[in-house]
Amino acid sequence: MLDKSKIGAETEERQIVVEAGMLRLFCQAIGETNPIYLDEAAARAAGYRAIPAPPTYASVLSNLAPPKTDLVLGVLGADLGRMLHGEQGFTQHKPIFVGDRIRLRQRIADIYDKKGGALEFVVLETSLTNQDNELCATMRTVAVLRN
Repeated sequence: MLDKSKIGAETEERQIVVEAGMLRLFCQAIGETNPIYLDEAAARAAGYRAIPAPPTYASVLSNLAPPKTDLVLGVLGADLGRMLHGEQGFTQHKPIFVGDRIRLRQRIADIYDKKGGALEFVVLETSLTNQDNELCATMRTVAVLRN
């Protein structure tokens, strides 16, 4: 069983700059063709200060700026061979734009089990804050461990 005393454990804060080229690759990968995500003139014409990122781009930023210690594998000591990705959710509080310096921090929000402990769930929350100290997005990830 996972150690529930680790609820609240956090990663160190890390930072990444949102780059137009990586955002363009992401848009190509997901089939996004809306010009506001690809062209600065179109984004400005739509009232944005720069090219915005789609809400799910938060996961890319998290993957491009990984923490030094993984909370599930490192802090909880979970076995990767027993782990499944269970859920992913995004709450966008403010847009993220090309050129923003995003700070990320992840924490263990909850640990619970089902089926008499046969399945354990780790809820991770990642906050993404911009250079103006505005919370832009919160990402919720659930890892499932089979026992």
